Amino acid sequence: MSSLTAVSGPLGAFAVALGAGLLIGIERERRKGEGDSRAAAGVRTFTLVALLGALAGVLDAAWLMAVLAAGVVILAAVSYWRSSAHDPGLTTEVALLATFGIGVLATPSPALAAGLGVIIAMLLAARTRLHAFAQATLTERELGDAILLAGAAMIVLPLLPDRAIDPWGALNPYLVWRLTLIVMLVNAAGYVAQRWLGPRWGLPIAGLFGGFVSSVATIGAMAQRARASESLLPGALAGAALSSFATVVQLALVIGATDATMLQRLALPLAAMGLVALAVGAWLGRRGLSAHRGQHQAEGRAFDPRYALLFATLVVVMLVGIALLQRAFGSAGVLAGAVVGGFLDTHSAAASVASLARTQAVGVNAALWAIGLAVSANTVTKLWVAVAGGRRYFLGLAPGLIAMLAALWAGITYVIAAAQ
Repeated sequence: MSSLTAVSGPLGAFAVALGAGLLIGIERERRKGEGDSRAAAGVRTFTLVALLGALAGVLDAAWLMAVLAAGVVILAAVSYWRSSAHDPGLTTEVALLATFGIGVLATPSPALAAGLGVIIAMLLAARTRLHAFAQATLTERELGDAILLAGAAMIVLPLLPDRAIDPWGALNPYLVWRLTLIVMLVNAAGYVAQRWLGPRWGLPIAGLFGGFVSSVATIGAMAQRARASESLLPGALAGAALSSFATVVQLALVIGATDATMLQRLALPLAAMGLVALAVGAWLGRRGLSAHRGQHQAEGRAFDPRYALLFATLVVVMLVGIALLQRAFGSAGVLAGAVVGGFLDTHSAAASVASLARTQAVGVNAALWAIGLAVSANTVTKLWVAVAGGRRYFLGLAPGLIAMLAALWAGITYVIAAAQ
């Protein structure tokens, strides 16, 4: 049991309120200023307001809580009236109201109140960095992408039905959009990491994060760079190999979000393929990092909504298509559908197969074979795209891609044999 839950009752509430009030108050005291223009609320005011909130929560009297809350509101209004001439912001006044609320919350939920107190203090202390990020670092397009991502996660996803809506029982809108959201989130995380690290790591880092969007497209882009300049070949090869490692990571996330049992069966094959991909990327990256630094910038978008919609469309088409093939031809239809889908996108094909395995529309072994064939078909596409980079690019990348595929099939063969 944590210390916050162990110290319960009035003593625990007042202790949490005191700590939160002091923490927030100390931060505000440092920004209070000096002279006649200094802010009205500092460490003592914030601590007392937090303790008043705890008192209202402990006594649990509605009239007292209303009176104390009204007093804090009046105090905040007076503080703003005094400081509005030289500082029109409302940060201190809103923090004062929040501190009172934390004090009230400390009685029923001391752990939550303590956590909120720390979060508020961190937000207040990060003022300069947050302002610089919002005004100088974050672009309009990135802000739009963040809003779009939030809308996709908090508005669209909860509204979708979590059940099959087609006659074949294969198309679940909630599942499809959740998979699409994972693609968007992983892509956005890669973009943020690249912006944070800067362009210094060059093509290898760009290839790694590009692989979360599309390893095939990333290998094609690296092929163009390798053909354009011989000096970029090592970095382009490292980026191409690391994009395949990103594919393995995203494949695990997509399958796990669809069917956790299928992910457990594929854990060994995916781990083997991922380790080979990481080893190949690291080996090629030793030359890539030293040969090319700092000329590859982020493209200015956290994710491409068109790719997200394309991914959702592919998942829908493959879910229905593979279900129809399975109805017509049994397990052989699932294998054929996975191969066709894998040429276009491994993740959507694997997600479709895992979804059918989750509903027991196909057997586990058939699903393993189907996912393996989808990855194989996608590897063929990668090799075909790599030809555009020239002979040295193709020969530098092909052995690694073939080794990754061999590791995957060795793992799948072992898993199927061990289950029999």
